[in-house]
Amino acid sequence: ANYERLLGGDRKFETSFWNNVKWLVLYLLAIPGGLFIALFLNQTVRGIRLYKSLFFFPFVVSQVVVGLVFSWFYLPKEGLLNAVLAVFGMGPVNILGDPTLATYGIIAAGLWPQTAYCMILYLTGLNAVDPEQVEAARLDGAKGWRMLWFVILPQLKPATFIAFVVTIIGALRSFDFIAVMTNGGPFGSTRVLSFHMFEESLSEFGFRMGYGAAIAVVLFALMLLFIGYFLWSMYQDEKGAH
Repeated sequence: ANYERLLGGDRKFETSFWNNVKWLVLYLLAIPGGLFIALFLNQTVRGIRLYKSLFFFPFVVSQVVVGLVFSWFYLPKEGLLNAVLAVFGMGPVNILGDPTLATYGIIAAGLWPQTAYCMILYLTGLNAVDPEQVEAARLDGAKGWRMLWFVILPQLKPATFIAFVVTIIGALRSFDFIAVMTNGGPFGSTRVLSFHMFEESLSEFGFRMGYGAAIAVVLFALMLLFIGYFLWSMYQDEKGAH
């Protein structure tokens, strides 16, 4: 009966589901973002430790703190974002008060620490890249994008797999940011499945534990779908290599 209700036109569930799809698609930007920052920080230049600590900082901070900082950043009158827009002669934008923009504003807040986490994974992966392969590729005339695509990225596959899995899980459990920044509003437009599950199971809307569990199963199935596909593609690659 709970699944029938889910699929039978629960508007809150539909909104939550499509918002989660947006989170999943846009959150994956953290992976290439983290890779390019890691490639930049892998250079041996003066003051690189300072840069590394600055980029690492968002990951250390609690998600609740990140949500609060971005809430202040987006404030319609006093926020830094609108102060910057005013310099370029653009009008104030109330991102968290606009149903069409609020979800994207929260995703942007989430991308900040997530990109830092992917960066850490790739920095670790870059330490394991075989310098002899890089040198051999250089002698064969590989450089720039060709070097990255054919030599470095194949050696970073384990880091990419972990970054992918962690990012997918992060996108699907994006409860903290929504609870802190909009509490599901405006007009329920920023709900995601984890927040909808909480509302149905544990909030003042009523203790519908069975319905909350049904939403949790859908969330788990979504997670399994993405991670299962990536595991399968990695298995195919391993089989091809042998």
